[in-house]
Amino acid sequence: MTEHPTTPAVEAAAERLDLAHRTGVPCPPVRDLLPPGDLAAAHAVRSLLTDRRLAAGRRITGWKTAPAPPGPGTPGIDAPSIDAPGFGALLDDAAVLDGDEIPWGTVLQPRAGAGVALVLEHDLGHERHTVADVIRATAFALPAVEVAGSRIRDWDVTAVDTVADNASGGAHVLGTRPVLLRDLDLRTAGTVLERRGEPVSTGTGAAARHGHPLHAAARLADALVRFGLPPRAGDVLLTGALGPLTDVAPGDVLEARVDGLGSVRAAFGRTTGTAEGDPR
Repeated sequence: MTEHPTTPAVEAAAERLDLAHRTGVPCPPVRDLLPPGDLAAAHAVRSLLTDRRLAAGRRITGWKTAPAPPGPGTPGIDAPSIDAPGFGALLDDAAVLDGDEIPWGTVLQPRAGAGVALVLEHDLGHERHTVADVIRATAFALPAVEVAGSRIRDWDVTAVDTVADNASGGAHVLGTRPVLLRDLDLRTAGTVLERRGEPVSTGTGAAARHGHPLHAAARLADALVRFGLPPRAGDVLLTGALGPLTDVAPGDVLEARVDGLGSVRAAFGRTTGTAEGDPR
């Protein structure tokens, strides 16, 4: 599924990230290996790494937006990346059942957020999608905990690093009660992420990228089509956290509540898992 030709620089960046994935040891940023600001090269790295996962027997179950940049003065994605075509593939081995334990170490440097997942009933293949297109294509919505993870040490990332690193994809947990979009007002829906009953992050649907989860999904679909990866029926679209991401510690149990959608839990073990990105 490679969308861009590989180069020695792309292969070197992919190998650096893959080594971090395999060993569980975060690596230096990859932006020093790629042409400055070259998002096409970063997507080539992402695509090459995804190809390796597919060759190993994984499958793509959907797509996610890249995390939004953090506040000023904190490490993380640089501000220009908020409009970059950042997306990552959701793989079947990163989908965790509600309440199942994610062994510690299976996601590097985990940060979690509460959000909305859309499950598609129809393909989205237009060059530019409207909100109506997204609504017609969506079968139902679910609450989600997105567990972002970075293979790059200390989250020292720019847009190039984040795109190359599969949009900081780690794991995701979906709720089990599907709700039709006609029964929801996602823009005003309140969200809270709790750690053992204590709120650690709050937000609303209006805090989503582009001001609404459906807008975020439309722009995500646009980007995927531009890269020759149109979302298909059955795909899950993670529309991004609706509040600040929170750092995760061993033994944490996080519960996301989204108005109208219910709740979903992500539980983290206290012991190291078998391999990063394999939360079994």
